[in-house]
Amino acid sequence: MFFMTVASPAPQDGALLDSCIARIAAGEQEALSQLYDKVRPAVYGFALSILKNAHDAEDVLQDTLLQIWQAAGSYHSHGKAMAWVMTITRNLSYDRLRQRARTESLGDEDWLEQLADRPAVTHEDRLTLAALLESLSPEEQQIVTLHALTGLKHREVAALLELPLATVLSKYARALKKLQHAWKEAT
Repeated sequence: MFFMTVASPAPQDGALLDSCIARIAAGEQEALSQLYDKVRPAVYGFALSILKNAHDAEDVLQDTLLQIWQAAGSYHSHGKAMAWVMTITRNLSYDRLRQRARTESLGDEDWLEQLADRPAVTHEDRLTLAALLESLSPEEQQIVTLHALTGLKHREVAALLELPLATVLSKYARALKKLQHAWKEAT
């Protein structure tokens, strides 16, 4: 399916993120800007999948970067910088949910906005993906977004969502079948 080609972050991205975090720990503001450019779509998309509100997701994106700036010195590189960033994002998103104690429905334009910065994804692809994602439950949307769009491994997704790995694997497989079925019906 077309959206799977959008996902695969380059292998060197992990090393680049580690390097950015080390430079942030040394106080380099340019490194924070570089990190922002790399993680913004993933952080915003994940926060949006939890919060179902574009403004709150944007706030969590900014709070995540602030927390990275403050905690970069305590980060220990294990080649899992994106997992560390997404854990911060998840925690801040759940904090925000607890603060407001309600969610709003996720509009199509919010999902489209998440993909707007990906030049390989055309406007037609974004519209098709938004329509296809509607066939998934919110949890399935999160799992697919985290794995396919941000490139996290299934075990990292399981840890972020606090679900057993087997559950994530089965829900991901089920979601792909739903997406394939929806894709066949759409074409």
